[in-house]
Amino acid sequence: MRRPNRRRRGFNLLEVVVAIAIITMLSSAVGVYAIARYRDSRVDVARTELETLEGQLDAYLALTGHYPEPSKGFGPLVERRLVKELPVDPWGQPFTWRLVNGVPVVTSLGEDGAEGGEGYDADLHSDASAARSRQAAR
Repeated sequence: MRRPNRRRRGFNLLEVVVAIAIITMLSSAVGVYAIARYRDSRVDVARTELETLEGQLDAYLALTGHYPEPSKGFGPLVERRLVKELPVDPWGQPFTWRLVNGVPVVTSLGEDGAEGGEGYDADLHSDASAARSRQAAR
């Protein structure tokens, strides 16, 4: 009696190479997407921090009747314990702020840490139009 042919177990080299190529292409696509989302999330965090710091400046105004001197940065907010430490943006650069028509505008210099720029390097500012409407409401 003749035994039926047994099928080989395992994979040949070509099958392994094709599988590795497919996995590499998929992981590359996911990696590119993940890096873009990571960069987007840093911008989102910076925007949230801008609004929070603007609110802390308003809290300082409510406590003292005036904004601190912009040249002192956020030091007076640390002294009043409105923030725990001098704030830095997600890229490790300090936030700055200035008064525009009596309203504070908080700024992050973006990913490149220099003024100007486009895309992820663009400067981020707290919403000056919302600040103007808050000033008008006072």
